[in-house]
Amino acid sequence: MRNPMLKFRTNAMAESGLPTFRSLAQPPWPEKPRLNNCPKSSAGSALLMVLILLAISFVMVGSIYSYTSHTVRLNKRLNDYYLAVAAAEAATEKVLSQVNSDYMTYGAGYVTSRLSYYPTLIPTATEAADWSNFDFMDLSGQANRVEVQYTALSGFLPVGGQYGTLRGFKNRMRILANARPHSSLDGVVGSVYQDVEFTRVPIFQFAVFYNVLLQITPGANMTITGPVHCNTNIYISPGATLTFNSDVTSSGTIYQTPNPSSPNQTTGGTIVFNGAHDSGVSTLSLPIGTNNSPAAVHQVLEVPPGLLPLGSEDPLSSLGQQRYYNNADIIVVVSNSNVSVTSGRWNSFGTSLNTTEVSTFVSTNVSFFSTRENKTVQAIQIDVAGLKSWNATNASIRPYLPQHDVDTIYVSDRRTLTAANESGVRLVNGANLPPQGLTVATDSPAYILGDYNVPPAAKGTTNTTGTLPASVAADAITILSAAWDDNHGKSALASRKPSSTTVNAAFLTGDVATTSSNDSGGLENLPRFMETWSGQTFTYNGSMICMFNSKVATGVWQAPGKANDVYDAPIRQWALDQNFQDSTKLPPATPSLMVLIRANWRTPAAYTTNVMAGF
Repeated sequence: MRNPMLKFRTNAMAESGLPTFRSLAQPPWPEKPRLNNCPKSSAGSALLMVLILLAISFVMVGSIYSYTSHTVRLNKRLNDYYLAVAAAEAATEKVLSQVNSDYMTYGAGYVTSRLSYYPTLIPTATEAADWSNFDFMDLSGQANRVEVQYTALSGFLPVGGQYGTLRGFKNRMRILANARPHSSLDGVVGSVYQDVEFTRVPIFQFAVFYNVLLQITPGANMTITGPVHCNTNIYISPGATLTFNSDVTSSGTIYQTPNPSSPNQTTGGTIVFNGAHDSGVSTLSLPIGTNNSPAAVHQVLEVPPGLLPLGSEDPLSSLGQQRYYNNADIIVVVSNSNVSVTSGRWNSFGTSLNTTEVSTFVSTNVSFFSTRENKTVQAIQIDVAGLKSWNATNASIRPYLPQHDVDTIYVSDRRTLTAANESGVRLVNGANLPPQGLTVATDSPAYILGDYNVPPAAKGTTNTTGTLPASVAADAITILSAAWDDNHGKSALASRKPSSTTVNAAFLTGDVATTSSNDSGGLENLPRFMETWSGQTFTYNGSMICMFNSKVATGVWQAPGKANDVYDAPIRQWALDQNFQDSTKLPPATPSLMVLIRANWRTPAAYTTNVMAGF
């Protein structure tokens, strides 16, 4: 008999939609098909699809591997290239560093004498071990060398860069290096070349140039037209309006305050810059073979060491080439016993002037009192008019000079003087110069008496169209007006009355440095005075260059006026002589500063000669 409860459960499950025991025993899903029941074409398609997917996977894996390997190789080549370029640049910098030092210290002649040496200056393992991992080559592939090419450019060319309107004589150098790292699997080579310009800049293009600290402290309105540069600091503190119409640059700092070391604290004026005024610019140097300290630069005025006339110094040395003594047409030497005037080094001092010729333009029987120095000046007097007359007709020297006219004189005082006396070279009758112009140099103080290098119609003006190239280089320079009287040197200031005077010549000279007890007097007192100039004008067209501190004329500056009894300040009408922008109108034996400018930096293709095209 059937169990009624079982029947009930079965019916209930059926009504609820749940599978009955029967349906649990016989599932509603279809049975799993058997393979042997599938069509053969379906099995082949599946297998083919699997094989295709497998092939695509292999291709993708291979592509990814190839891409990754190629990228790694490219990155390695790129890294090797950058490494090679950096090494090539280091090689050019090593050469450039040596060339720059040689040029600034010794000049262009020394650089050209070492053109076969510079290509050997590759970085070495003794400097850093890593350099043993590189090969260096020049353009031809020669190992352990860089390429150096040097050429002179023609013309008086603009310097460019920070140097404004300055012009100079340029030489250009291209330094090229190829470098290859040993680690490069593909022999990657990096190349760098640099172009640099070496420019010789005649110094008298500056309105003002100081190799010592520069103070500018005028008590009256003053205008400076032309570049102003100082190799140290500049202190500007006028008592009136001071106007700069051109660029002002300092290798130190430009301070618009009084010099804190000075006891003379001028203030209250106005400073006007109509050009740039930049601190921290490059130092400009004379190539004298050593540092450009004021004491070292003073040597360009001095007689070479050793016995006169030849001395023991090589005249072709860096300093020897810069000495005025070695560049003079004639040498005047005054000793305790005689006056000797000879030709210059250009013919080994081989010609001596006779007594009659010497007396035409040299005299030693002149003396006057200097209130600035508080000493009697035993002067060697050069009569410029007499020199011009002798120069026009003499047969002893003139026929043998390249330009036929004497244009540079060096004067040396070898006398023994007492402490109450001081050496001095005085130029008189200098309104008209010899045809080629005139430079007078001495290691003594110089005095200019009356108008100098000025046609009558141009007196008191900035018109220099009728002047000739001229300069005076001396330990110190003092201006004496045409009204100066030697007999009044010791008289009271009021009796030393001047007349307005014009001087057209570049000055290369010294000053007495500022200390806590004494002021230098500033730029406005670089030319010294000993007369009561009030109401009179000192007109000056030239270039004021202060390269050192005076060694002979060391009397300190004293403020103008009756109290100190030294001088009263003139009306200053000063200007840069624009003739000096023309290389043919520069004063004879003009010194030149050395300037190096980087012109180009490139990474050309290695081992190509066309990188020199257009150089």
